[in-house]
Formats: sequence, C-alpha cells, structure tokens
Amino acid sequence: MKIRKIRQDVLRFIGHFFLFHLVNVLCKTLRITYSNKNVIEALEKDNSKYILAFWHGSMLIPWYLNRKKKMVALTSKSKDGDLLAKILKSWKYRVIRGSSSTGGDVALGIMVDYAKNDHSITITPDGPRGPRHKLKAGAVITAKKSSLPLILVGVGIKKKMILKSWDQFEVPKLFTKANLVFSDPIYIDRELTYEETSKVIDDCEVKLSELQLKAEKNLEN
Repeated sequence: MKIRKIRQDVLRFIGHFFLFHLVNVLCKTLRITYSNKNVIEALEKDNSKYILAFWHGSMLIPWYLNRKKKMVALTSKSKDGDLLAKILKSWKYRVIRGSSSTGGDVALGIMVDYAKNDHSITITPDGPRGPRHKLKAGAVITAKKSSLPLILVGVGIKKKMILKSWDQFEVPKLFTKANLVFSDPIYIDRELTYEETSKVIDDCEVKLSELQLKAEKNLEN
C-alpha cells in the first residue's frame, strides 16, 4: 500500500508539472485585447486593492494574467480544486480552500480578512459546482464587508475547445485571440439591508453576463 501511494504521488506530481507548463505555454501564445482595462490600471497605480470576479468556465485567462501579483484566490476542497490550487500557488496566489457547500462560511471570513488587510481577491462567483453563470453571494459580500470595489470581467475567446463539464470550461486554442472587458468599479454600501444586497447580487449577475457577451462579440469584428 505504501509503495502504491508513493507511485500515485509521483504520478500526480508529474501530471501537475506538465499541466502547469502546458498552460503557461498556451497562454503565452494568446493575442489578448482589453476593454476598460484603465479601471484596473488606475487602482493598481494608486496601490488600491479590489475584488475581481469572472465566470468559472472562463477562469483560465484572467487567473493567468494576474499571476505573480500575490492576489488571493478561492478554490474548492475537491480533487479538481487540489489541482487548481497547486497551479495558482505556482503563480504566486494565496489560496483559500472552500465553497458554498464545504467550508464556505470559513472561506468567506478568511477572504474578508484578507480584503480588509490590503489584499486583492479573485473569485469565480458561480463556482465550484454551479449552476453555470449563477452569481453566488461571496464576491458581493466580500466587497460589502471590506469596502473594496468589485470589478467584473467578461472573457471572450475566438477559437476554443469547450469541455463537457457543468461550467462548459473553455480551453483556448494556440495563438487565438481573446478579449477581456472590465466593468467600472462597483462599490457596495456596508449598510445595505439583506434585500438590498440580494438586489445587488442579481444586478451583478446580469452585468457579468452582459460583459461576457460583449467580450465574445468584440472578437467577431
């Protein structure tokens, strides 16, 4: 049993090593354009922190682009989350493990603590199990409790493979075009009621879906 476990650990390490390098090579070939990126640049110029949210199925490119910034990322406690966490740590993210179904309240509390202590946060608000493009409360609640601006980003990919997963995960093809569209900063009043906060969550869901469509349409020209 011990030998089998060692063999499994070695295979996992080799798999992670090759996947990490393949993802880096792939992303380096992409031709990426941006819309409204100046909102991010302005915040970073002032050394201001923020919360960045993008759909789970489109997460590869924004997470790659924000590597080495030492941002905080939320991933699930699943086996898929294990692999993602290793890649994100290789990209210098601080990784929090949890989800809406497992460890969610604890993970949310940790995210808020990081946000209050001068860290930017990245989050996929429909993850880790969906429903697809259904925005859960985490990003908005973290923004509300920390007073950091929430920025939504749509991700369009010209040529891609779509996996048969709940999130229809998008894998860009080599050298393809991609477009990212950023929202203006969304500041959420800490004094909002439960009902008012729920309305903001619904509005952000609609907005993020609109940004996703815009990013995809920008590639049609």
